[in-house]
Amino acid sequence: MQSPRVKTLVIDDDALFRNVLSDIFREYNFTVVTAENGLEGIKVFLEESPDVVIVDLVMPMLGGVSTCLEISRLAGDSPPILILLTSMFKGAPHEHESPEMGARIHIPKSTNPLDIVIIVEQLLDRKKYQQ
Repeated sequence: MQSPRVKTLVIDDDALFRNVLSDIFREYNFTVVTAENGLEGIKVFLEESPDVVIVDLVMPMLGGVSTCLEISRLAGDSPPILILLTSMFKGAPHEHESPEMGARIHIPKSTNPLDIVIIVEQLLDRKKYQQ
């Protein structure tokens, strides 16, 4: 078995969704760390330095927008891929030219978890190519 290649942080107050997403990423050989809210997520980000951060939009204590903005600020010149998950829209996953609500990538929570893994893999490939 290959060793995990990418560290992903999943920040979501919904334990079931957090576990489902974590399980599918682990199945595809990602290292996964999790947090239940934005404040915990920022702490885990600083401790673990993940390559990808997937953040729920609506959470107690610190919402997804503020969490993404703080992670971007803390990351400086080496930002992770930041993805904002939301159940507030049902459209297709989309990317913005510049960060909107703290993240360039917005994905509806209704998206199949395997499709989220595929999107992340494509974003990682693009980032590697651009470096």
